[in-house]
Amino acid sequence: MIALLTRDLRLAIRAGGGFGLGLAFFLILAVLVPLGVGPEGRVLALIAPGILWVGALLACLLSLDRMFALDFEDGSLDLLATAPIPLEGVVAIKALAHWLTTGLPLVLAAPVLGILLNLPGPAYGWLVLSLLLGTPALSVIGAFGAALTVGLKRGGLLMSLLVLPLYVPTLVFGAEAVSRGAQGLPAATPLLLLAGITAGSAALLPFAAAHALRINLR
Repeated sequence: MIALLTRDLRLAIRAGGGFGLGLAFFLILAVLVPLGVGPEGRVLALIAPGILWVGALLACLLSLDRMFALDFEDGSLDLLATAPIPLEGVVAIKALAHWLTTGLPLVLAAPVLGILLNLPGPAYGWLVLSLLLGTPALSVIGAFGAALTVGLKRGGLLMSLLVLPLYVPTLVFGAEAVSRGAQGLPAATPLLLLAGITAGSAALLPFAAAHALRINLR
C-alpha cells in the first residue's frame, strides 16, 4: 500500500494534476475576487471566509477525474482489483494521495492568500484548522464520485454534478467556522461537525466507491 501511495504521488506530480494546478487556481481566485468586488477592506473581510473555502473546494474538484481514469485506461485498475490489497484500501490510498497533493498544499497556502482578501487576524488559525479537518472529506467524497463515473467518456461534468451537492455541508461548516473565528465567536461546533463529516466519509465512502468500481469493471 505504501508503494501504491508513492506511485500515485509521483503520477500526480509528473502529470501536472496535483498541487500545482490546485494552487494556481486558488491563487487566481484570490487575486480576481478583490478586482471584481473592489478593494474595500470591510467587504473583503466579510466575504473572505466563504471565498477561501469555495476556492479550496473547487481546487480539489479540478483533479478528481484523474483519480481512477488513468488507471482505468491503461488497465492498472483491473490489476488492482484482483490484487491481494482490498479494493476499499486502494480507494482510501488514492484519496490520501489526492489530499496530500491537493488538499494539504491548499491548507498551507490559505493563510498567505487570506492576506490578499483582508482576512481578519483572529481567523487565520481557524482557517487552517477548518481546512485541515474538512479537506480530507473533499478528497474522500471526490473519490466516490470519481469511482461512479470512471467508465464514462467525458464523465468529469457528471462527476462534478454528483459531487458538488455532497460538498455543501463541508463548505457550510468550514466557512462558518472561519467566519465565527473572525468575529471572535466560539467555533467549536462547526469544527466538530467538520470532523464528523470527515470521519463518516472516511469510514463509509471507500466501501461505496469500491462497490462502484467493481460494477464499472464488469
